[in-house]
Amino acid sequence: MTRLWWQDAVIYQIYPRSFADSNGDGIGDLPGVIDRLDYLSDVLGVDAIWLSPFYPSPMQDFGYDVADHCDVDPIFGTLDDFDRLLEACHKRDLRVIIDLVPNHTSDQHPWFAESRSSRDNPKRDWYVWRDALPGGSPPNNWLSCFGGGAWEWDEATNQYYLHSFLTCQPDLNWRNEEVREAMLGVVRFWLDRGVDGFRLDVAHFIMKDPDLSDNPPNPEADDSFKSMGEYDSQLHIHDKGHADVHRVFRDFRAVLDGYEGDRFSIGEIHVFNTNEWATYYGGDLDELHMPFNFSLVWAPWDPRRFRKLIDSVDAAVPPGGWPNYVLGNHDERRLVGRYGEQQARVAAMLLLTLRGTPTLYYGDELGLTNVDIPRDKQQDPWALQEPAVESRDGCRTPMPWDGTATSGFSPPGSAESWLPIAAEHRDMNVAAQLQEPRSMLNLYRELLSLRRKSPALKEGSHESRDAAEGLLVHERRTESDRLLIALNFTDEERVLFTGPGQILLSTELDRDGPINERLILRPNEGVILDTFSGDRQ
Repeated sequence: MTRLWWQDAVIYQIYPRSFADSNGDGIGDLPGVIDRLDYLSDVLGVDAIWLSPFYPSPMQDFGYDVADHCDVDPIFGTLDDFDRLLEACHKRDLRVIIDLVPNHTSDQHPWFAESRSSRDNPKRDWYVWRDALPGGSPPNNWLSCFGGGAWEWDEATNQYYLHSFLTCQPDLNWRNEEVREAMLGVVRFWLDRGVDGFRLDVAHFIMKDPDLSDNPPNPEADDSFKSMGEYDSQLHIHDKGHADVHRVFRDFRAVLDGYEGDRFSIGEIHVFNTNEWATYYGGDLDELHMPFNFSLVWAPWDPRRFRKLIDSVDAAVPPGGWPNYVLGNHDERRLVGRYGEQQARVAAMLLLTLRGTPTLYYGDELGLTNVDIPRDKQQDPWALQEPAVESRDGCRTPMPWDGTATSGFSPPGSAESWLPIAAEHRDMNVAAQLQEPRSMLNLYRELLSLRRKSPALKEGSHESRDAAEGLLVHERRTESDRLLIALNFTDEERVLFTGPGQILLSTELDRDGPINERLILRPNEGVILDTFSGDRQ
């Protein structure tokens, strides 16, 4: 069966405002990304980039409040810059995936301006408007993910509108055929320009219960995900994930399949029941190519928990479907901040040796820490509105490229960066790590190089293996290639009984060569072993 590009790819997420600033205004931009493409393709060795939103926006949620789906915000550049970026990526065999925000728009979007202008405007039903209940209260008890109720009163037309996130992010009404056609038109606009795929933001939110039923209370918070403050007080069974969403995804997929080049979709689906999660592939694999798998993001550092989650994903992915894994993004604490520096090295080896498409988050390859941003410099609207929630700013700080005063993020003498460059990050820059043989960056480079060369890592089967307590061990194999990956999750030595083989890579980047019957794993060390070569000895 022919392999598709996204099955073999390693995806690298770029948060544009934090990646590279070309014009000195302190905010990263698309020309800055172009300037750093050689790093991505030649130095690091990834296969695709995912760009977080770059659309025109009031930036009250840093681009996830879209005011125009078919243009580029001036702070990031122009459409011509985007086209140059696309061309430059394709010349380097880098695929380009862009963020699509289908659930809501900015309240500054022309669609919403029309919708709120009067009750009889043709676009009134493009958003979710409802009358107040007797006494003036909102239509139901739904909550905003960012704190408070999900309904905002509009004085001009005397109705409430729904916002699952900030009040400035009104939800689109995907039950309206014109909305669906308009958004599919947006998809075609970018496909016609040559993008290779889309990451769908909060994809399962777009279809709600048509009766707007109240959500029931949540008897206990689910420890599989981070605290979301007041939002956790409900079971969100009516305000997202309605079964009708699958029809929308099939329509979306049909548009992608109508284009040449194996166009791709991956959806942000925060569903932790793996069988429910797997339904977003579609019964005939005709919906999302992959629903994002967040199962490992908030798992405790416990090999038994990791094995259970990985095995459940393997079992849930439908025949012919392809899994994926991610350990970080623009909404989560940095890997090092969650697990520790040595543990993050082990986590990198895990991510890049599992069966499926991995997504890396910019800066994790440097081992960047989660930064404690002073309150007066915080930007995250969620944390500013919901004090119980940890600010996401700490994982969004500028990328350190070199040891200069601006860390190479901006030209010399530039304006202060939009978030401060952390003092501890200045010595973790790309240039310095390239000179350090055992750096985190060089570990990622070795892992990515091995993944490209190994049939077992790209397309081989996956099987979890029993091992001593504290170890996570799995095997990847094809007919001609067999690798054993052993990861020590503990602060103590562990013995692994392997049979003859060859050490290909250690997370410490300090040993390789033949082994016989057993291997001593050092504390918080991972190794990749070629056990097929042992059969030939």
